[in-house]
Amino acid sequence: MRRPSGRRLSIGTVLLVMTLAALVLPLSGLWILRLYESALIRQTESELIAQAGVIAAFYRDGWRRAGGQPEGLGSALDPSWTHAPGFEAPWTPRFAGLDLAEDPVLPAAPDPVPAPSAPDPAAVAAGASLGPILREAQRVTLAGMRVTDRRGVVVASTGEELGLSLDSQDEVRRALAGEPASVLRERSGTRVGLDGVAVPDRSRSLRVFTAQPVLDSGRVVGVVLLSRTPRSLSDTLYGKRWHLAGMTLLLLASVGLLARLGTVAIARPLRTVTALAKRTADGERGVMVPLPRPVVREVAELSDALARMAATLEERADYIRDFAAHVSHEFKTPLTTIRGTVELLRDHLDSMPAAERDRFLANMDSEAERLSRLVRRLLELARADVMTVAEDAATDAVPVAARLAGRHGAEASLPESLPVAMGLEALESVLANLIDNARRHAGPDARVAVTLRSEARPEGERAVLLISDDGPGVSPANADRVFNPFFTTARGHGGTGLGLTITRGLVEAHGGTIALLPSERGALFEVVLRRADPVRSPPV
Repeated sequence: MRRPSGRRLSIGTVLLVMTLAALVLPLSGLWILRLYESALIRQTESELIAQAGVIAAFYRDGWRRAGGQPEGLGSALDPSWTHAPGFEAPWTPRFAGLDLAEDPVLPAAPDPVPAPSAPDPAAVAAGASLGPILREAQRVTLAGMRVTDRRGVVVASTGEELGLSLDSQDEVRRALAGEPASVLRERSGTRVGLDGVAVPDRSRSLRVFTAQPVLDSGRVVGVVLLSRTPRSLSDTLYGKRWHLAGMTLLLLASVGLLARLGTVAIARPLRTVTALAKRTADGERGVMVPLPRPVVREVAELSDALARMAATLEERADYIRDFAAHVSHEFKTPLTTIRGTVELLRDHLDSMPAAERDRFLANMDSEAERLSRLVRRLLELARADVMTVAEDAATDAVPVAARLAGRHGAEASLPESLPVAMGLEALESVLANLIDNARRHAGPDARVAVTLRSEARPEGERAVLLISDDGPGVSPANADRVFNPFFTTARGHGGTGLGLTITRGLVEAHGGTIALLPSERGALFEVVLRRADPVRSPPV
């Protein structure tokens, strides 16, 4: 059962849904892949790296002032090595690289453990001067800050880990080996202080840890460990809620405008085309015309195609109507003759002389033969109109033309070989119809000539077939009607007026042309066919 059109979505609705989907999919992808949250994490990591670089510089300076030195270099009484040009550190920029989609989220940081040995005295002195600075900076940065000596013992902290070891923490071990490290860790809801009392913590799922080795003369003299919870996506979006609301309204307005433009450019022209098509289907003629100025190319092509289709159907309907009228007229005369003869024979058969009876019977037979000939010709015309041409159809026209010319007593001027893109049966029908037409109209004593040659034309190499006679020719008044169905000037000689119509159908079906050319005497028909590749002789 046909579904009611009212239940189907309109093009405008489909365009609106598609535009919204095109808008929502990237946003949902950003949410699913947590790309923006990764950007927040990298922003936090970049800030921690910058802070760690500054703290490391302060710590190294304080450590040097306290008499610290790398293991195996210089002497505490000879600090000149700290300013030697050969020990200047190269540029070592560090960039954020954490990615929530690729980097693993490690468990919460392990608790500090008691140090196995006392910290470096120079590191303790540097840390003592650095501790108040770290606690003051934490008020602004909100980051947890720890500084360890070269063995991982905390010498400065914003918490209460002084004297404890962080060597069990993976990123600290990597930094003690000289490798800067940044990791993501889960954040626990509480943490335990030095006195064993649980201290409440902010409930966030992730925390960024970055460990920066403090290098002096290429050797690690300490580690700066910073950690901070990045801003959550919800906090960031909430902070931009009014901007996001305005952007959402702008996007929705843009979507609506795009859907409206799509409706104007596509839906409205299609509705117009549909209305014209319905009027054409209801029987109106001449209403299906191309749209004046369509915006979309496909709509323009559809409108033009429907207009051409409607024109073709109207022409076909006119052809069928005229053809039916011609057929009824052609059948009416012999049927009337047969019916009248039957009535005469039925009424006067006993009293009618034998000679007259034979004459009437001969008339009936002649009219029946005429009907049979019309039926055969109509079948040939139908086959010519619906003929399907094989792409590789090829026939050497020379032997065919020679055979048919000899059969009908026509002269022939032929080359040695000339293959054409037409099947054997169709080529025989074309030649036979043209030669028979010349014989019927030029008279039995007329000279009929068949000429076949190859010509170079703008569209390429073509095979040209000429059928000429020296009869009375075709009058100018009839020249434009010779290919019309049922038109003939030889009806008394058995002509049906379909021979040239069938010939034209066969020629055009094979991509050729046929025309009646002007001639000083008689009629001259020209058939132009596409040349084919040389025809191979079948094996013997």
